[in-house]
Amino acid sequence: MKWLYKLEKVFGRFAIKNLMTYIVMLNAAAFVLIRLDQTGFAYSKMVLIPQLVFKGEIWRLFTFVAIPPSLSLFWVFFTLYFYYMVGGALENEWGTFRFNAYYFLGIFATIAVSLIFGIPTTPIFINLSLFLAFARIYPNYELLIYFILPVKIKYLAMLEWAFIIYTVLTGSMPSKMAAIVSLINYFIFFGGDILSGAKSNRQVHQSRQRFRADIPRDFTYHKCTVCGKTEKDDPNMEFRYCDQCEGDYEYCMEHVKNHEHIKKPSNAIEVKNKQE
Repeated sequence: MKWLYKLEKVFGRFAIKNLMTYIVMLNAAAFVLIRLDQTGFAYSKMVLIPQLVFKGEIWRLFTFVAIPPSLSLFWVFFTLYFYYMVGGALENEWGTFRFNAYYFLGIFATIAVSLIFGIPTTPIFINLSLFLAFARIYPNYELLIYFILPVKIKYLAMLEWAFIIYTVLTGSMPSKMAAIVSLINYFIFFGGDILSGAKSNRQVHQSRQRFRADIPRDFTYHKCTVCGKTEKDDPNMEFRYCDQCEGDYEYCMEHVKNHEHIKKPSNAIEVKNKQE
């Protein structure tokens, strides 16, 4: 992505280092505020509601990002720790500016669609895009489900993709738009790799098809030196090489121990034969 490197040269000095640390701190502060407010007033003032933004409640463009991923004390601690770890890993992998660009692209896209289509929203799909980016870069990273069961994150990502697809297919229009738009940053960053990977897989498949087409129909991989039986004569037959025969001679199980061992002629005999 050459355009991203060009932007980094111009705006790189404005990138926020350890951005996810500040996001997690905002989420934690918002969690405490929401839990202390039993009326739900604080939460209602944080959600991004386009109609109220147009009436002057501009702060919602910023406060919706601080809404915690859970209102459970148990789960919010581990969820925020996980997103802190994910953000740090992505920033170390990409660099501060690129990570900032990924996160803010998700925010701006969500805000734009929310305002254009009048869709109230929270940062759930923005955080989901972070998870999917982490899973793509570190697919074999293992999480302990309920602190016991180790599961590779790529399998959890498959479940998340299934959730997104299900939302797009069956959800309300606001949910569909939120799910699609919040992944714009994911496809901007990984779309090229996805397309090139698909192209490479297609080329490999075509090469295999051509290779199989070039193989003669009577081609066999195994053939008994004694009786000439092949895997086509008996698909369940096993074939073995004899370690006492000098050369690559293969035998079926009937003759692997019942054959005359083949020896190469001695040098003296070879010389004599050449002279004759």
